Amino acid sequence: MSTVTTPPRRKRSVRAPRGIWLLGPALVAGVAYLDPGNVASNMTAGAQYGYLLVWVVVLGNLMAWLIQYLSAKLGIVTGESLPEVLGRRISRRPARIAYWLQAELVAIATDLAEVIGGAVALNLLFDLPLIGGALITGAVSMVLLTVQSRRGARHFEFVIIGLLVIIAIGFGAGIVIAPPDAVETASGLIPRFDGTESVLLAASILGATIMPHAIYAHSALARDRFKPSPDRPKTRTLLRATRWDVTAAMVIAGAVNLAILLLAASVLPGVAGTDSLEGAHAAIAVGVGPVVATLFAVGLLASGLASTSVGAYAGAEIMHGLLHRRIPLLARRLISLIPAVVIVMIGVDPTRALVLSQVVLSFGIPFALVPLVAVTAKRGVLGRYSNRKITTIAGITASALLIALNAALLVLTAAGA
Repeated sequence: MSTVTTPPRRKRSVRAPRGIWLLGPALVAGVAYLDPGNVASNMTAGAQYGYLLVWVVVLGNLMAWLIQYLSAKLGIVTGESLPEVLGRRISRRPARIAYWLQAELVAIATDLAEVIGGAVALNLLFDLPLIGGALITGAVSMVLLTVQSRRGARHFEFVIIGLLVIIAIGFGAGIVIAPPDAVETASGLIPRFDGTESVLLAASILGATIMPHAIYAHSALARDRFKPSPDRPKTRTLLRATRWDVTAAMVIAGAVNLAILLLAASVLPGVAGTDSLEGAHAAIAVGVGPVVATLFAVGLLASGLASTSVGAYAGAEIMHGLLHRRIPLLARRLISLIPAVVIVMIGVDPTRALVLSQVVLSFGIPFALVPLVAVTAKRGVLGRYSNRKITTIAGITASALLIALNAALLVLTAAGA
């Protein structure tokens, strides 16, 4: 009689699915969507116009998803960052230098907003002078960049994602204590404006959301994380994981930005002084309580530290890609940190400095967006992974809308609106 042998039962793996370990670059780049400039814009919009501009935050996040995915796809497929691709394609050296100068100005403006945000947070938490807070913010960001340069991309991701969790808790706690009105929130999804100032704030929200350095950084982060190697997953697998990565990053960033606006809309409507970070903190302490205000300040500090580190990383990549020069990351950090510290030292009002930084960022948007959409649409660059026609149309539409709103921001700011 023959016996039937049952194959031994395979032990079920308890390890996380491999796809989880492909996530990370978008979460790091997504920190740029939660920098102090975003906090100031969303808080002001909610305090002045209530739920009116909820749709702007949602629209900005949808456009950000497409833009960040295109940036990551470029880095994965080509093994180059956007600055590197442009550095090869812009053949004339004067044109490359001119492009680098505007990108460098944008990087410095980005750092200004983030260092000021960290300095204000330290002032709120520990009553430190702004100059001391700016120096501490810069010093801590250097430590974080040391992790990236010595321990590699994965360790840097873990640190930034940890700060992202703190940001989400700090800025999201308020709406748990003071939930917004559901009907009013839903009504805010209907696109509309209420005068020139609301247009200015909408442009400011989008200018603070879609940031040039996030576009440059994401392509470099994806390149560094998925360098060619024998055990690298297939490109199609990486792109599929990247779509999930970008989705997770944008859901988190969108939810936190929305929480900031909704908190201001439900607790701070019409409250004087909420157009500054210090005023918003004081108003939250009165309206919701000192615990939520402290969490808000902690979130602001984590926002400044994380975003300034990612901004410095982007600045180094811009210089390397366009000028073909690579200097130590910490030395590159000083290049963008010094102007921010000087502006704080000479006593420029932090809120005004934040507004001016958003204006500079608005100027830099077309120079990052247009080349990104154009390059990713070319089969000669991405081969069979180049954009489909519908993707290119969506990219052009998003770019045109963002450029138009940012142009409105520049015009209205110049007119003193």
